[in-house]
Amino acid sequence: MPVALITGVSGQDGSYLAELLIEKGYRVAGTTRDGAAARRIPYAAALDGVELLENALDSRASVGELLARIQPDEIYHLSGPSRVGASWQDPAGTLLGVVMPTILVLKAMLAETPWAKCFVAGSCDMFAAEDHAQDESAPRIPASPYGRAKLEAETLVRGYREQHSLYLVTGILFNHESPRRDKTFVSRKIARAAARIVRGEERTLTLGTVDVRRDWGFAGDYARAMWMMLQQPEPMDLVIGTGRAHSIADFYELAFQRVGLKGSDYVTVDPALFRAGDAPLRLANPTRARTRLGWTPEVDFERLVAMMVDYEMGDGRREK
Repeated sequence: MPVALITGVSGQDGSYLAELLIEKGYRVAGTTRDGAAARRIPYAAALDGVELLENALDSRASVGELLARIQPDEIYHLSGPSRVGASWQDPAGTLLGVVMPTILVLKAMLAETPWAKCFVAGSCDMFAAEDHAQDESAPRIPASPYGRAKLEAETLVRGYREQHSLYLVTGILFNHESPRRDKTFVSRKIARAAARIVRGEERTLTLGTVDVRRDWGFAGDYARAMWMMLQQPEPMDLVIGTGRAHSIADFYELAFQRVGLKGSDYVTVDPALFRAGDAPLRLANPTRARTRLGWTPEVDFERLVAMMVDYEMGDGRREK
């Protein structure tokens, strides 16, 4: 039975990945900062069968002991800050929260499980803002503390791979969403508002910039790509995205259509919510993932939006 360790297993990506690996016959262990809180999340059933381990990944000893005990064949390092906007409020904390756990995982892997394969979650936010699709060779000029932190982590992965011949890869992930997305993200905010407005619980939805375009995919598809990256004979960093971009306005119009409403009748734009330095376009060129892995997304944009709204109309109503 192969053994996998997922850091940040109770997050959106970690939960989908855990389900996938358990279906494939893995023994899955996952770290979380608060085990009790992880068991209370709305999708806690996705973690059934996962050995939950409380570990903040904040000391060399604790991470080393973790890998020595679990002896994973595959490591998926997904934990850490995930909000670009919030990184401006605490740039140092964001850098520390992304880079330090990555260092500790890589050091522990070298010392305890050098045979293992390790996936590290990267981000398209380490790329420069460009008006075309971006592949693995796109310039790295991050415009946010979050993007800078992810770039530092990617540099560490590449350095440890080259210097120590470890199997390490960075998945450069474009925007990926699901009903399990945190409510502070715009995708979930839109889906939730559409459902609450049609039920009469809210009257309007206020957003910032609605013209920016993003390559939105389904988190479950991206979890599958993570697993596929670690099944290759040689490690390689890959861009993971759909290759299609849609604006925030596209997202809210589809969401409101799903509940029989017209989005423009309920959405207002507040310039105070505009985010400085927000790239007008984030669009992946996933050619290498398609040709090297055989990976293609199974859930398109329209189905993703419908999935998120349907959740808010059903099970999501019970979330506070």
